[in-house]
Amino acid sequence: LRVCLMNFELTDDQLAFEDTARQFAQQELAPNAAMWDREHHFPVEALKKAGELGFCGLYAPEGAGGLGLSRLDSSIIFEQLSMGCTTTTAMLTIHNMATWMIATWGTSEVKDMWCDQ
Repeated sequence: LRVCLMNFELTDDQLAFEDTARQFAQQELAPNAAMWDREHHFPVEALKKAGELGFCGLYAPEGAGGLGLSRLDSSIIFEQLSMGCTTTTAMLTIHNMATWMIATWGTSEVKDMWCDQ
């Protein structure tokens, strides 16, 4: 009988992603989340700051301007962001999906328009 044990510890990179996302959520999202929801505010400035950290292209290929992260790495980031504001995090997850789809299947013209190459 052969037993295979799984290691569920986060890697150093994953811990760094987690810490960065947690700090961003605590500083930029959490203080504003209730007001944004109450006032139906679209947090453009917070999304721009998230983009500066790479949170708008998590699993888009590096060649298209993304970070090329795995879905697991991205989920670790989204988990931390959602603790600050679930609504803004939902927008970021949708943006990441659209960015990945354009970078993966878009024509050259579409990629040139929407991907930071």
